Amino acid sequence: MKPRLRFAPSPSGYLHIGGARTALFNWLWAKSQGGVFVLRVEDTDQERSSIESVRAILDAFVWLGMDWDEGPEVGGPHGPYFQSERKAIYRELVEGLISKGHAYRCYCTKEELDRAREELKQRNPKAQFVYPGTCRNRTDQPDLPHVVRFKSPRDGVTEFVDKVFGPISTPNAAQQDFVLVRTDGYPLYNLAATIDDHLMDITLVARARDHIGNTPQQLLIYRALGWDPPEFAHLPMMLSPKGEKLSKRHTSVSVQDYRDRGYPAAAVLNYIVRFGWSSGDQEIFSRDELVRLFSWDRVNKSDGKFDDKKFADVAFEHLKRAELTPLEEYAKNVQPFLAERGLTAPGPRTLAAAIPGIRERARTYRDAAADLDFYFREPPELDVKARDKLLNAEGAARLVELAETLAGREGWNATDLEAAVREWSEARGLAVKDVAQPARVALTGRSASPPLFEVMVVLGKERSLARLRRAPSLV
Repeated sequence: MKPRLRFAPSPSGYLHIGGARTALFNWLWAKSQGGVFVLRVEDTDQERSSIESVRAILDAFVWLGMDWDEGPEVGGPHGPYFQSERKAIYRELVEGLISKGHAYRCYCTKEELDRAREELKQRNPKAQFVYPGTCRNRTDQPDLPHVVRFKSPRDGVTEFVDKVFGPISTPNAAQQDFVLVRTDGYPLYNLAATIDDHLMDITLVARARDHIGNTPQQLLIYRALGWDPPEFAHLPMMLSPKGEKLSKRHTSVSVQDYRDRGYPAAAVLNYIVRFGWSSGDQEIFSRDELVRLFSWDRVNKSDGKFDDKKFADVAFEHLKRAELTPLEEYAKNVQPFLAERGLTAPGPRTLAAAIPGIRERARTYRDAAADLDFYFREPPELDVKARDKLLNAEGAARLVELAETLAGREGWNATDLEAAVREWSEARGLAVKDVAQPARVALTGRSASPPLFEVMVVLGKERSLARLRRAPSLV
């Protein structure tokens, strides 16, 4: 049977960067093995779930390039893929568990349980409250609000072999009679995930290690339903720089935040995959390389600490390397950031010609749009400090004269332009830099830019001459 893996987000907000890492490991294994990646929406918490969050999560997956084989907007033979639409399935199976003595209705109210919890605290402040089984052997069925609890065995152990952490054994006596279904009729995570994973033929459940405590309960449910469980793999955690649970107060935690900051999607995958997985000393990977190289024997147990600087460096490396971010892709992805600045590129050819000059310094697509701004804004924004330092009335007048000289030249390439400017400067007893620096300000509005003659080639003859002739108006 082909491997079938899944990611099941709760649609109560954005796609967390940690959730994206978990999804990535599942997606990589499915893709590397020719398997199936299922996207399932765990929306049983009706108060927190929203269709807007579903949309945001799906959009994040599309942006990251992690396509799903079954799930929302794709369909598949194991639907529905929203847990809120599977309520009848859960109800039927829960009734079966009750009838076979594996589960029972519990009528204890929240107030009663809170009171029992407080009484325990008074007797022993350090004790952990465990549901005492008040309704465990109750046979009547009053028409009252109730939850459904699993009747956990009191002896024996529940064991499994984790693909990352190895053999794990939990004494059943350590398990209380946990809740399967809330009073509103919606299942809790352990029940719904177990049922869905089985009915969707999931072969491997890979999730963060903070779910290890859920696995024994799910295995008990599998056993009670007479089903064989899938394999399990629990992944090391993504932590804050201080070793705490990663949250907004530490860094951006939404996938969309990195998209909006101008990070390449492949760089996001590259950075988050390194939380728990490695391949020798290699640090930078394309998406295709990750699919080819990923395996569970390269996943380790150690948690990793988030490092914003390293993340930014990975993003920069992807933008610099043409083999990782081809020119056409770069041009497409920088366009929205140009639009944010109120700019429209004259055409893909001009944009493609401009990008090589800035990609060695632009650390994000947002940075790239700022670096490209002067190409597409008429007139370019003027850095007053650059003007005051490098462009005066005498220099501006020279640029008008230079423009008239260049207007008569037929060739408009960097080599010919440099030769022409050098010849013109020497004839007037000037160093090239005495002309180039003022020209840079006139052409770009800045003191720093890509090489001057390459800038002129990208701008083209007509626009370059117009900007040089406009130099006197800047001083």
